[in-house]
Amino acid sequence: MHAYAIEFVEQAIADIKRLRATVRARIVEEIEKQLSYEPTVETRRRKRLEGLEPPWKHTPPVWQLRVSDWRVFYDVDDRVKTVIVRAVRKKRQKQTEEIL
Repeated sequence: MHAYAIEFVEQAIADIKRLRATVRARIVEEIEKQLSYEPTVETRRRKRLEGLEPPWKHTPPVWQLRVSDWRVFYDVDDRVKTVIVRAVRKKRQKQTEEIL
């Protein structure tokens, strides 16, 4: 099994930099742990978001990784084995696609 490289776009870097250090560390750790291998396999914490058109540049399909109250949005380029992290958003109670 080959590992995927993980790239962060500028928006995702800005999103992560705004977080408290402990939250930032946890999210980055989970991104590395959850997305380095098989990032397109759905799990309890990862899911494919069908039909979602986020306001940022992306390559369909868009995926979501749940880290506590945070959502990491990413897509995958299987040709070059790369996960592109596009955005990190906090999910509020009873909120779904409005987080975009």
